[in-house]
Amino acid sequence: MIPRYTRPEMGRLWSDENKYGRWLQVEVLALEAWEILGKVPAGTARAVRDKAIIDVKRIDEIESQVRHDVIAFVSQVAETAGEAGKFIHYGLTSYDVVDTALSSLLRDSLMIILEDIDKMLDVLGKMAIRYKNTPMIGRTHGVHAEPVTFGLVLALWHEEMKRNRRRIELAISEISVGKLSGAVGTYAHVDPFVEKYVCEKLGLNAAPVSNQIVQRDRHAFCVSMLAVVAGTLEKMATDLRGYARTEIREVEEPFRPGQKGSSAMPHKRNPVGLEQICGMSRLMRGYALAALENNNLWDQRDISNSSVERIILPDSVILLDYALNRMTGILVDLKVYPDTMLSNLNLTGGLVFSEEVMLLLISKGLTREQAYAKVQALAMASWEGRPNFKQRILDDPDISRLCTAEEVESCFDLNKTFAHVDDVFERLGIAGRAGSPGKATN
Repeated sequence: MIPRYTRPEMGRLWSDENKYGRWLQVEVLALEAWEILGKVPAGTARAVRDKAIIDVKRIDEIESQVRHDVIAFVSQVAETAGEAGKFIHYGLTSYDVVDTALSSLLRDSLMIILEDIDKMLDVLGKMAIRYKNTPMIGRTHGVHAEPVTFGLVLALWHEEMKRNRRRIELAISEISVGKLSGAVGTYAHVDPFVEKYVCEKLGLNAAPVSNQIVQRDRHAFCVSMLAVVAGTLEKMATDLRGYARTEIREVEEPFRPGQKGSSAMPHKRNPVGLEQICGMSRLMRGYALAALENNNLWDQRDISNSSVERIILPDSVILLDYALNRMTGILVDLKVYPDTMLSNLNLTGGLVFSEEVMLLLISKGLTREQAYAKVQALAMASWEGRPNFKQRILDDPDISRLCTAEEVESCFDLNKTFAHVDDVFERLGIAGRAGSPGKATN
C-alpha cells in the first residue's frame, strides 16, 4: 500500500504493470536496433509493440512454474505478439533488460524527489524570511548558549536542502546508465550498436564496460544519497520535536480537527509526524547499508543482490518521497510561538550574553583570563539564584570602575547580537524583509 503522503506518480512508477512495461520497452527498442542491423525481419518491432499485451497474472502463473521472472515475462508477451514474438529477447540476457529498465525507473523516481525538494526549499525559504529576526535561544549540548533567530535555524536547513538537491542530481547522473552487453559483458551475442541505440532512446548512457549487470556501486551511491537527504529531515524533525516539548513549546506540529494523541490521555498533542520522519530515516540508513553490501558480487555476478533490491530500491524512493512531502506539510502548518521563544531566551536572566560582557572587559584592559574568571564567577552565582546575571554585572564594583552602565546595557542588546543576520541571508541568496527582533527583558 502506498502511503497517502506519497505522490501518485511515484507509486505508479513502481507498480508491476509499469515495471513490465519498461521491460517491454527495452525489448522493443532492442528489436528496432536489430532491424537496423538486418538481424530480424523488418516490422518485427512494430508488430511486438502493437500486439504484445502485458498480463501480470499470467506472468505470475508462468513464474510459479519456471521460477524465473524474466523468462516468465518473455514467455507471456511472446504468447500475445504473434509470429514476431519469437524474436523477443533476441541476443539478450535477463539483466540487459532488467538493469536498463531499472536505471530508467530510478532516474524517473529521482526526478520526482527533486520536485519534492524544490517544494520544500520554497517553503523553507519563505519561512526563513518570515522569522529572520525572530529571536530564540540557541542551545548547545541541550543547554542555553547564545541568542539565535528562528529564521537562521530555517536558513541553515534551507542551505542543507540545497546541497541535498545537488546530491540527488549527482545520483541521477550516476544511475542513468544502461547495459545490453550479454551474459558476461563481452557482447558475444549482441552488437554494441543495440546497447547504444536502446540507451539513447531511453535517455541513458551506455555503461563503458559491464559484466552481466550495471555495477552496484552506482546503486549504492544512489541509495546513500537518499539516506543523506533523509538524515537532514531527521535533523529537522529532531530539532522541532525538542522545541515542541511542553516545558519549551516554541513550536507545535499541526494537530488536525478530530485527531487524538493518546488512547488514555485526552490532553495529548504528540509530534507524531516528526517522530515518524525520524523513524523512517533509520530505515533509509539500513537501505543504504544493504545497497553498499550489494556491490560485492561473485565474479561476473551472482543473485544475492536481487532479493535485497526488490525491497530497498522501490522502498527507498517511495519512503523519501513520503518523508519529504510529510515534512513539507508539517512546515506549512507549523505553529510557531515567538513570544515563548523570547520568554525562554530571557529565562536565565541574561546569562546568554556572558561572552559579550567578557569581550567588553577585555576591551577595557583585562586579560582574557581575568575577564573570563570575573564573568564566570558572576555567572555561576546567577545560576544559583537572584539577583540575575545582568544585575550582578551592573552591581559589581570592579566592573563599574571600568564600564559605564550604558556600556553594560549594550551587551544585552539583541539588535547588536543579530547585526550580521542580514549578511548571512544575503550570502545565502534568501531575499526578503522581516520585522525587527524582540527585546531581551532580563
